[in-house]
Amino acid sequence: MRWTAVIVQQCVLLVTYLLITLEAVPIDIDKTKVKGEPHVEGEKIENPDTGLYYDEYLRQVIDVLETDKHFREKLQTADIEEIKNGKLSKELDLVSHHVRTRLDELKRQEVARLRMLIKAKMDSIQDTGIDHQALLKQFEHLNHQNPDTFEPKDLDMLIKAATSDLENYDKTRHEEFKKYEMMKEHERREYLKTLNEEKRREEESKYEEQKKKHGDHPKINHPGSKDQLKEVWEEADGLDPNDFDPKTFFKLHDVNNDGFLDEQELEALFTKELEKVYDPKNEEDDMVEMEEERLRMREHVMNEVDLNRDRLVTLEEFLKATEKKEFLEPDSWETLDQQQLFTEEELKEFESHISQQEDELRKKAEDLQKQKEELQRQHDQLQAQKQELQQVVQQMEQKKLQQGNPASGPAGELKFQPPEEHPAGNAQNHPAGGAQPLPPGHVPVQEAAARNDHVQIHP
Repeated sequence: MRWTAVIVQQCVLLVTYLLITLEAVPIDIDKTKVKGEPHVEGEKIENPDTGLYYDEYLRQVIDVLETDKHFREKLQTADIEEIKNGKLSKELDLVSHHVRTRLDELKRQEVARLRMLIKAKMDSIQDTGIDHQALLKQFEHLNHQNPDTFEPKDLDMLIKAATSDLENYDKTRHEEFKKYEMMKEHERREYLKTLNEEKRREEESKYEEQKKKHGDHPKINHPGSKDQLKEVWEEADGLDPNDFDPKTFFKLHDVNNDGFLDEQELEALFTKELEKVYDPKNEEDDMVEMEEERLRMREHVMNEVDLNRDRLVTLEEFLKATEKKEFLEPDSWETLDQQQLFTEEELKEFESHISQQEDELRKKAEDLQKQKEELQRQHDQLQAQKQELQQVVQQMEQKKLQQGNPASGPAGELKFQPPEEHPAGNAQNHPAGGAQPLPPGHVPVQEAAARNDHVQIHP
């Protein structure tokens, strides 16, 4: 499961598959002296969400491939380039039938999920005639031309997509944070516009006081420097600072014992530094800014230490970094409050974009209001017509009652009375000895004879 932890965290999919067989060197330290809960051997480590929209699919594919012994053995001899260029993906043809069947099922589920998302999005904008197959082309982590089976091309596309997306993930996070900060400033200025002069001065004074209070914090050690790591060694690990050893430190903080420090393990090293600046109990401290600060620290260390840019720090890379002058004599570290996060021009452009969006939303709201009013008008008109028809029906019923005609029912149907029974002796319209009525134009025998007696025959 060590490979699973690294692969999900880094999303350089399968690159670290090769590293699963590496055993960590025993740490020459009594871990009973280290603060915190010890890691239980064999315990499953919960992997953080990668932030990718296909994160669950990625994890499931990894878990299934991990169960195939042949594929695992091939990874032991594969290098990073063979994995990245898709050569290793061809080994998928040799995995067991059970693994391929499970991968096929996972792909069909993922395609169904994407189609559902597309339909939901199109339905929200009332679009018709959706071509799901064409829209699936925008998803580059699977082969949309074959939605039923998981092929080597799917594995190759998943590797490349995850690698590329993670490379752009940090950039996207920075952009979102910048928008977040500009929105905060925009809302603050808009709020000030609603205040009178006296209240505005009070709010401005309070704002400046909070900025000053936030900036009043202990010195921040340069991320990745000896001073910073020794502070973690002493305060977080509970060890004697005079016994600080980079090799032991590396092994101690390689939480999953895979021989690497990944991005999440590195970010955990900066918690003590961040706590000097940010406190969730303080109104002036923004926890969103704290996470951005953590991201900047991790990126800085990765740029300094990760020589092959695989988003993983090996023991060799770590030890080389400790030999540099910057490790012993680092430059000062500037926190976010010491930097200009955006210019006035960028803020104006952002506000212009917001204003445009608000105008569009306002127009949509007005259109919806007009549609509502029109529907209400039509409803009222139908109700008026219904009442008129009911009045007409009532008038017709009253006239029928006055004329002696049977009244109509609620739906306008006539209420007929059953015919009265004829007296038993009245058989004038029935032939003798019979109970059935005569057909039209048929004259009874007795009546015909009586008529003949009155007929005069002339020569």
